[in-house]
Amino acid sequence: MEIKKSGSQPSSKGSADWFTGTVRVDPLFQANAPARASGSSVTFEPGARTLWHTHPLGQTLIVTAGCGRVQREGGPIEEIRPGDVIWFPPNEKHWHGAAPATAMTHIAIQEALDGKVVDWMEKVSDDEYRAR
Repeated sequence: MEIKKSGSQPSSKGSADWFTGTVRVDPLFQANAPARASGSSVTFEPGARTLWHTHPLGQTLIVTAGCGRVQREGGPIEEIRPGDVIWFPPNEKHWHGAAPATAMTHIAIQEALDGKVVDWMEKVSDDEYRAR
């Protein structure tokens, strides 16, 4: 058994290579072999969002606070709120982030395939983000 005490792992600023706007990432758990799943709590300030990306084994988001947005390639932008659970299937191109005027926090859980959990792509443009 292993217990990770709250606050025992340092927060980090979301890299501009992966996010637009102000984002804080708080690691929750890492994959300990043979497990492949890892999870983080991610807080997006209003208007902040990920770049387009995919996950080789999919991703689950659990919204814990605020109001956000998600979009899969070719689909509409959808609003997400606390308690919502979002599943992106393997290799589905998508983005997620806060609403324009409200911050949002979610727990992100994904599994590694051959050591890789994500493939980052292009930025979500302001026009794409505002499209409704």
